[in-house]
Amino acid sequence: MHIHILGICGTFMGGIAQLASALGHKVTGSDANVYPPMSDQLAEAGIGLTEGWDPDQLEPVPDMVVIGNALSRGNPAVEAVLGRGLRYTSGPQWLAEHVLHGRWVLGVAGTHGKTTTASMLAWILEHAGLEPGFLIGGVPSNFGVSARAGGGTFFVVEADEYDTAFFDKRSKFVHYRPRTAVLNNLEFDHADIFEDLEAIQRQFHHLLRTVHGNGLVISPLNDGNLHDVLDMGCWSPVEHFDPFIEATWHAVPHKADNSVFDVVCERDVVGRIDWPHTGRHNLANALAALAAARHAGVPPAAGVAALNAFSGVKRRMELRGEINGIAVYDDFAHHPTAIGSTLAGLRARVGEGRIMVVLEPRSNTMKAGVHARELPQALDIADQVFLYDGGELDWEPARTLNAISGKLGVFTDVGDLVATVSAVAHAGDTIVVMSNGGFGGVHGKLLDALA
Repeated sequence: MHIHILGICGTFMGGIAQLASALGHKVTGSDANVYPPMSDQLAEAGIGLTEGWDPDQLEPVPDMVVIGNALSRGNPAVEAVLGRGLRYTSGPQWLAEHVLHGRWVLGVAGTHGKTTTASMLAWILEHAGLEPGFLIGGVPSNFGVSARAGGGTFFVVEADEYDTAFFDKRSKFVHYRPRTAVLNNLEFDHADIFEDLEAIQRQFHHLLRTVHGNGLVISPLNDGNLHDVLDMGCWSPVEHFDPFIEATWHAVPHKADNSVFDVVCERDVVGRIDWPHTGRHNLANALAALAAARHAGVPPAAGVAALNAFSGVKRRMELRGEINGIAVYDDFAHHPTAIGSTLAGLRARVGEGRIMVVLEPRSNTMKAGVHARELPQALDIADQVFLYDGGELDWEPARTLNAISGKLGVFTDVGDLVATVSAVAHAGDTIVVMSNGGFGGVHGKLLDALA
């Protein structure tokens, strides 16, 4: 079968392409911008790419067109698909019908930590010899790819609440029908799609409606928003986790940055994790992954051993380089809660060392300013904040972030930002670049300037 994918260079759709190719289909695709790293992954898989939306890319006519959720009516390729009556579907629907059917699906949902938790879970299953398939919205360093078909029964999927496609406005995750469902946390986000928190909770409730009666729902003990979802109706067993409060799964930290901790399962210490990852959020992610892996048959002690060999995820506090004693990290955090938690973990590690945050408010929600008033508290841990305003913000950073004005600089040019940061940085500083986009290659530019 010839499958053509519109919007192929996003992490999710690129993963769909790799899975389809691994299953023996001929795969082609297009995107507005074809660029690394996904373009490199696709090229290595032998997948042909077209840049742009010219309808000529639909000749010869593919057997199926898979349309990404970034595309909408008015797009020339989309209009050609509809006008010619071609067969089309969404990425989540194709995944459900051609990959997930008949597999034990482990879905990881939540506002924060989906990519990291799914990566941990896939690695635990791999370490246990279960050869899982996976589709993750990032690149786990232990695997080097964001998706693979796998050779076993189990399939780990990052279960996103974002909408499915222009013709299917349900959340992606309602297609996946997990047997093991991890609900990491829940806050208001994606203001471009959801009117309020209640609208997101309704979608999470729809997810719970699809979980097998003999499956398992894994949820934090202390998240009121998720308790409200569970109260709407849950037909599966539930296990709770919490980093520090006694639950089915909790932890006993041994370092202030939470990089060393004992894992407690049903009141028994099952092992100690000692890894380079910091923060309360990563500790919680680990507990959720261990709980999900146990449901798939991996003993907790074996799961702990796997996590001690977990290498992390690209763009999740990924060390990009260290120049003259100055460390430069790349982090995907783009919500105040995630920003604050990441910086708290880093502060516990570096102590009195200076933390310099280079921030691009890039998500639609951040551009709209929905979370802008929460940013000062999230960023207060940093010693200096360099914020990039590319002219797409619906709010004024200097005014809204007045509470941290003494440590804030606002820049409209990436070059000026890089020059300023590199001029004031000195040995012992940690620079954290926070953006969910490419940010004009600022990471490499900073390292070059520091050198």
